[in-house]
Amino acid sequence: QVQLVESGGGLVQAGGSLRLSCAASGSIFSINAMGWYRRVPGKQRELVAGIISGGTTTYADSAKGRFTISRDNAKNTIYLQMNSLKPEDTNVYYCNAHIRTRDSPWKETDYWGQGTQVTVSS
Repeated sequence: QVQLVESGGGLVQAGGSLRLSCAASGSIFSINAMGWYRRVPGKQRELVAGIISGGTTTYADSAKGRFTISRDNAKNTIYLQMNSLKPEDTNVYYCNAHIRTRDSPWKETDYWGQGTQVTVSS
């Protein structure tokens, strides 16, 4: 069984910063891509920032220059440093990971965290 546990959300004023963390635990064989998503009208969730095991990153246009995703492979953990936050960043942020478990190392499965609320006041 695999779990993703997020932390670090909260309430911050516009222009402030938050750092989100997501730790994967359980019977993990390997983790490929990990990322942060949020809900947008008309879509299920959009990618905010993603990172693969080798360290290559990708960002939504709205996150570029303000957010930084990083990864600690030894801890199966990713972080999202969010700077210069805006009220429109208010959302629930979900962690996602593509994981191969020890029971099924040939199969990559999507796992999701429960979400962490980020609220930015103007």
